[in-house]
Amino acid sequence: MKSNPVFVAIDTPDVAAATTLANTLKDSVGGIKLGLEFFTACGPAGVDAVAACGAPLFLDLKLHDIPNTVAGAVRSLSQLRYPPTFLTLHAQGGPAMIAAAAKVREEAQLPTQLLAVTVLTSLDAQDLTLMGVSASPLDQVERLGTMAVEAGADGCVCSPQEVAQLRANLGSGPALMVPGIRPAGSAVGDQKRVMTPAQAMAAGASHLVIGRPITSAEDPQSAAQAINAELSNGAG
Repeated sequence: MKSNPVFVAIDTPDVAAATTLANTLKDSVGGIKLGLEFFTACGPAGVDAVAACGAPLFLDLKLHDIPNTVAGAVRSLSQLRYPPTFLTLHAQGGPAMIAAAAKVREEAQLPTQLLAVTVLTSLDAQDLTLMGVSASPLDQVERLGTMAVEAGADGCVCSPQEVAQLRANLGSGPALMVPGIRPAGSAVGDQKRVMTPAQAMAAGASHLVIGRPITSAEDPQSAAQAINAELSNGAG
């Protein structure tokens, strides 16, 4: 493994707890992921406090609005002391929204890659049908992922079950951030389309999002190191 692909998801509204975890894990993971729960509770100041640990930051806000609003949100990242390495927006916002976000990112000279969320890992085929989507999760991920990259996204977020086909369709360039990762023996929780870390990397993932198997462990640092060992050994 040339670099650590694991972004640990720190899901808490407590900036002190998040900062402590980030500093504990910064040398055992490839980066820190902060999501909507943290951002709404702690705001930009909280993001900067955690990012001060020095690890790459994945800000998972899943922006989804009209193009002008999303562009404004991306522009606001320039106010952060530590702009994120990755930022998510929903592919379902459409090509104009993604293009507007990419344009503003370039204008602001932000060192942030835009990742388009395709189909949430909490959804399966039955859920899509209830939402009026007749395509399978795989077909929907392929459609949205291809559209998003063509519109200017730097990569996509997809479940492990779709990463191989999406990698084949998009080629080696775009980043593929993959949640729904559960080390062998871990509880699945609310994720419906999961895979082990080694399996996901072998399928073509660039980065892995792993939360509770690390953060809820009795010793989070040891849990992260065990995942690193699994990846290094290629166990799946």
